[in-house]
Amino acid sequence: MTYNLNVQGYCNLLFPAFPDSGEVMKSEIWKKLEVLQGDITRLKVDAIVNAANTSLLGGGGVDGAIHRAAGPELLAECKRIGGCPTGEAKITKGYHLPAKYIIHTVGPVYSGKPSDSRLLKNCYQNSLALAGENNIATIAFPAISCGVYGYPIEEASEIAVNTSCSFLDSNPFIEKILFALFSRHNYDIYVDTIGKLMA
Repeated sequence: MTYNLNVQGYCNLLFPAFPDSGEVMKSEIWKKLEVLQGDITRLKVDAIVNAANTSLLGGGGVDGAIHRAAGPELLAECKRIGGCPTGEAKITKGYHLPAKYIIHTVGPVYSGKPSDSRLLKNCYQNSLALAGENNIATIAFPAISCGVYGYPIEEASEIAVNTSCSFLDSNPFIEKILFALFSRHNYDIYVDTIGKLMA
């Protein structure tokens, strides 16, 4: 594993490939994953993912930060879309963000029921499917549902990584999936999760 501190001050962890590992997940997939600690609104990728609410009209946490950074044009487009059900995803322009697109997905409010993991998995699957439909090669995810929605970060990170790897296995057009975590705590958990899956 290679750690790198880039010019924007993000702490990155890049994952190498392990040829002939015999693992279920193909080794070349790991090269397409990156974990970083920093502000997702500053990333120069094709698309960033917004952990939105069902109204798509902005809120707290990463949702509010993305709306503030993108500008009022984003709110106007989201009003035209008319909302988004939990587990599904919608796409808008990035406006004043470095990213060309924003993919908005609504994570579940954690309840401890089996439906939580299914809905969270759908968030990642549907976001990545939208990426494919829009020729998006690089995409950054926050920790969906892990803020006020209360999803345990350890469980959520496993769903995020496993779902992303499964998608990459059959959709090679994605060149890079970044997991952009605002806190060092969440960053460390994602690094630990991927390390365990690679072991």
